[in-house]
Amino acid sequence: MQISGEVMDGPVLIQIGTAEYRRLSIAMVMAGFSTFSLLYSVQPLLPEFANAFHLSAQSASLAVSLATGPMAVGILVASWIADRFGRRTVLMYSLILAALSGSLAALAPTWETLLVFRCIAGLALAGVPAVAMTYVAEEVTPAAIGPALGLYIAGSAIGGMIGRLGVSMAAEWLDWRWALAAMGLFSTSAAAIFCLTVPQSKGFVPTRRSFSAFIGAYRTVLADKVLVALYACGFLTMGIFVTVYNYAPFRLGAPPYQLSHSEIGAIFLLYIVGSASSAQFGKLAGRIGVRSALGWPVIMLLVGLLLTAAEPLWLIITAIGVVTAGFFGAHTVASSWVTRRAFGNRGHASALYLFAYYAGSSLLGSVGGVVWDRFGWPGLVIATMAVGGLVLVLALAIARSKPLHDPRRPKLGQELPG
Repeated sequence: MQISGEVMDGPVLIQIGTAEYRRLSIAMVMAGFSTFSLLYSVQPLLPEFANAFHLSAQSASLAVSLATGPMAVGILVASWIADRFGRRTVLMYSLILAALSGSLAALAPTWETLLVFRCIAGLALAGVPAVAMTYVAEEVTPAAIGPALGLYIAGSAIGGMIGRLGVSMAAEWLDWRWALAAMGLFSTSAAAIFCLTVPQSKGFVPTRRSFSAFIGAYRTVLADKVLVALYACGFLTMGIFVTVYNYAPFRLGAPPYQLSHSEIGAIFLLYIVGSASSAQFGKLAGRIGVRSALGWPVIMLLVGLLLTAAEPLWLIITAIGVVTAGFFGAHTVASSWVTRRAFGNRGHASALYLFAYYAGSSLLGSVGGVVWDRFGWPGLVIATMAVGGLVLVLALAIARSKPLHDPRRPKLGQELPG
């Protein structure tokens, strides 16, 4: 059947409103849902892991860190693999392998075995964030890129939120193994739907670039001090955010709050606040520029962290919501600044930002467990606020850096420089 489309440089690109676009839309929602439900759904289960395997909070947090860490490393090379074998192929195998690994984690006889399955799942999932946006950009008309990527991001947010809430409810009714099994089943179903609906690649052209040349482009990007500072912002803010959500279940499940699994899981519905915050700070960055906008969500993040030290439950939940809004706002502004500034190396610059982002989740998330085990929540507040203060210093410092203009475009007054 002939799919209507727009011809640009040869391939017939997918247009909004066609049957093929509807298939693509379903596929991208499933890709985002499967990836982020698998990656972070174990966060509410960390106290259960600690009890079942007699672990400290820091050791239990490895269930998150040993998925996000390998994912961070995998992102750096996934695009090189996709250049050779195809974006669609990498996406399909990534989702299938990750879903199988996530399902097998429910059967893990030991803690070490569970961590191995989590590590494999994280490494496999690296192919999705590293490749998804490039795949969409190659296959659809320019007018369809934004809506298609919006569906992928929406699927990511829904997957991260529903995954956490779903395993919390399953753990309360059954136990953590059934919770992981249920999440594995949903992720496997999402991966299967993706494989059945994702359109064949038409815009992809294989590239046989040497690995040394591929790494050389990273060296070029790392020579820009502003980009390096933005990577540091991504690393530190993600570390703060994951630390709060990793150890809040330990605090809220203990006296005097003693919340149930499903009640703790409901806290992750605050991700809705993050989605709204992303949109608002994205608009703010478009209006006043990324340089002026980055400091504001970081200040919001710091205010939220301070408020989490309070004792009333309603104020703690409110504070976590403020932290969530501040983090998503900072992430939105920082990541958009990276793409504006990188110009001809946007793929490598974005990959490095994602590497720093997930490395922060892995490394600082585990370090936060050490602080929690030794000093409790007050120590965690002090530590995360110190890290947040460093982010604010970085944001203010690079706000005064020299702007760069895209050499491929004239220096028009209405342009927002990088």
